[in-house]
Amino acid sequence: MKATCWMGPQKMQVVDVPDPQLLNRRDAIVRVTSTAICGSDLHLYNGYMPTMQKGDILGHEFMGEVVEVGRDVKNLRVGDRVVVPFPIACGACNACKADLWAACENSNPNAYIAETMLGHSPAGIFGYSHLTGGFAGGQAEYARVPFADVGPLKVPEGMHDEEALFLSDIFPTGYMGAEMADIKPGDTVAVWGCGPVGLFAIASAYLLGAERVFAIDRFEYRLKMAREGAGAITINYSEVDHVPALLKELTGGRGPDKVIEAVGLEAHGHGPLFLADKIKQSIKIHPDRAVALREAIYSVANGGTVSVIGVYAGLVDKFPMNAVVNRGLTIRAGQCHAHRYMRPLLDRIQAGDIDPRFVITHRMPLADAAKGYEIFCNKQDNCEKVVLTA
Repeated sequence: MKATCWMGPQKMQVVDVPDPQLLNRRDAIVRVTSTAICGSDLHLYNGYMPTMQKGDILGHEFMGEVVEVGRDVKNLRVGDRVVVPFPIACGACNACKADLWAACENSNPNAYIAETMLGHSPAGIFGYSHLTGGFAGGQAEYARVPFADVGPLKVPEGMHDEEALFLSDIFPTGYMGAEMADIKPGDTVAVWGCGPVGLFAIASAYLLGAERVFAIDRFEYRLKMAREGAGAITINYSEVDHVPALLKELTGGRGPDKVIEAVGLEAHGHGPLFLADKIKQSIKIHPDRAVALREAIYSVANGGTVSVIGVYAGLVDKFPMNAVVNRGLTIRAGQCHAHRYMRPLLDRIQAGDIDPRFVITHRMPLADAAKGYEIFCNKQDNCEKVVLTA
């Protein structure tokens, strides 16, 4: 089969690899009909995530048709259309029973690597380095899905792939970011990052009752999508001396009630702290540029909540813990527990509350995946979200 493989930093190739096989009685094989390039994939593409190996198959946002099931998979049949959540979860451990699917205690075969770096291991993740299991991803013609009796969600008849595809990751992630912010009706919210996850965080904030949502980014086409597609009030930080000061001014001196950081380790900005981040990252002293996270903390109102859904690779430098403690802030963060949100958000889509297709700007065949990575990474052709079809 054809699959998108990581061959080194900024080197992607679509090559022939062996077809996946059932390895466990709870596995399924899915013929991938639609998959997508995620902003998180760019951290792999740019070489910032450790434990990548040449030839690794990428992709954690995918859906398709079940073509084979293990004998213990009773909920799926050959021919079912399914969307697959990006975390791999067993459904039986303490974390899964607590609805903390991205913290599954049994699905990462490389847990010892993660424990060394993180203290405890998260769940396995499709196509996202050997730190999270080394599982082959879904930017391929076929994918093996472990614990298929737990994860995949059947897609209703008549629903287009593009309406369901983002239930695999970015829609639940954006929604969880808004939910973790504990948004109440009438709240003012600020979201850092107008990539696809940021756009879904904005839309989800409004679904949860926010009165105003400010969106911070530097690319005008992304800010336009935030305004026109998600209803945000936009701020181009490259045209502003100090984002926290502007947000205070726009909120009567208080700052936003809740903030969501949807950028992560490759954040851009200006000023001496950003320059220090960039230098340290370039010479591999620190893996993360945390300028957006610091701005979010400095901007939120006293007693407010900071929700972090951006991806980070290691230890964050210059973290303003004094602001967190002295101002009584709450920080909530997490990989998305996608299993928890897929069915409720599917219901939202079917009810007409949201059409997730508004984030798509580019559609390509799988064979053009390397080109898709290049234009997405370099923000060419106003690229916001790339969907690949096999």
